[in-house]
Amino acid sequence: MIKSILNKANCKKPQIRELTLAHGVDFPSDNELIMLILGSGTKSKSVEELSKDVLKVVLEANREDLIKKLVGVKGIGRNKALAIAASIELGRRMNRNPQGHLESPVDVIQYIKSYAMQIQEHFLCISLNGAREILSIRVICVGSGNMAILHSADVFSEPVKEHASAIIVSHNHPSGDPAPSDEDIKTTQRLFESSQILGIPLLDHIIIAKNKYFSFMENGLLKSNES
Repeated sequence: MIKSILNKANCKKPQIRELTLAHGVDFPSDNELIMLILGSGTKSKSVEELSKDVLKVVLEANREDLIKKLVGVKGIGRNKALAIAASIELGRRMNRNPQGHLESPVDVIQYIKSYAMQIQEHFLCISLNGAREILSIRVICVGSGNMAILHSADVFSEPVKEHASAIIVSHNHPSGDPAPSDEDIKTTQRLFESSQILGIPLLDHIIIAKNKYFSFMENGLLKSNES
């Protein structure tokens, strides 16, 4: 009886595997890709449920603490944590084109679009080098209401360490409407002023939602108080 229940709980795994083999690796959702990496669930949690827990950590953690936070997920040991982290790092390296660069700040959307579907706000900082290549994409904070308490130091501390030449910031609106709130505008203005002092230009603040975005640069909302 128990074996039957466990088999039903994990029945989606071979289906995803077969569908991926038939349609290609771009077919699965983010959650299903993690299911393929994990291979199986645990006695108390199906692979689908476990992959949801892992995806939440992946979206909220940064590179330096990803493995530690993955190991903290019940059902994820060191080997699985390493496999997940290695897969993400390989994907990051393979998708970074040393010869390419962002022609426009909104070109970064393709690298962060997965956050548009999240039910919580994720505030991101994208560091760029002089060739406008992405150095890192970092999650600064998670949860609605954090914009009001977001400090410039939270955003610029890592770009300073990375010797970034510029940054782009972004966050998602779970409501589906990317129009900026008054707090979004105030926070962006504060970050822009700090960027001028630090000498690391803020190229844009992009608010993303499903199939929509709002660019502060495109709408002329990046400006100094002195201008």
